[in-house]
Amino acid sequence: MAKSVDLSPAVLFSPFAVGEPGHRVFLLVGSDLVEEITLKIEKGQLVALQAALISALSRLGRPHELSGEPGPLASAAFDWAAGALEVGVDPGSESIEVVATELSEEEPATARFVISTETAAQFTITTTRLIEGGRPPCPLCGFPLDPHGHECPRTNGHRAPLR
Repeated sequence: MAKSVDLSPAVLFSPFAVGEPGHRVFLLVGSDLVEEITLKIEKGQLVALQAALISALSRLGRPHELSGEPGPLASAAFDWAAGALEVGVDPGSESIEVVATELSEEEPATARFVISTETAAQFTITTTRLIEGGRPPCPLCGFPLDPHGHECPRTNGHRAPLR
């Protein structure tokens, strides 16, 4: 039977990246001081979640004060991989709800995080730092540059790999 986790309110809700750029594992860690969960997410999911939280913050208004960034995460261990992430806004309590559903065909687990606007704002800042800390984009196609060279599709094979 799938386990559901309800972290309401979540005192920790933060993205992490473990590993070297190009081979990083992206994680979402949440805790309510009693229970903690670590989910594996894709980089695209992280960027989409950031955009959804920015949209939610624009509806709720500017946060009063940001919480501090959590320290680095040493392990890439996770409870399960997230398949779907949903974001909802409660204007009455000025909170944001994020629901993650496990990437599974049978009885997926779920994790519900209720976060403050301050936590959401800090999440978006941390996400920007994680994304910018990755491989730089190719100036021609925008795909990440590989340290060993990049065969850019925009050159159609008519140029040496970019470095």
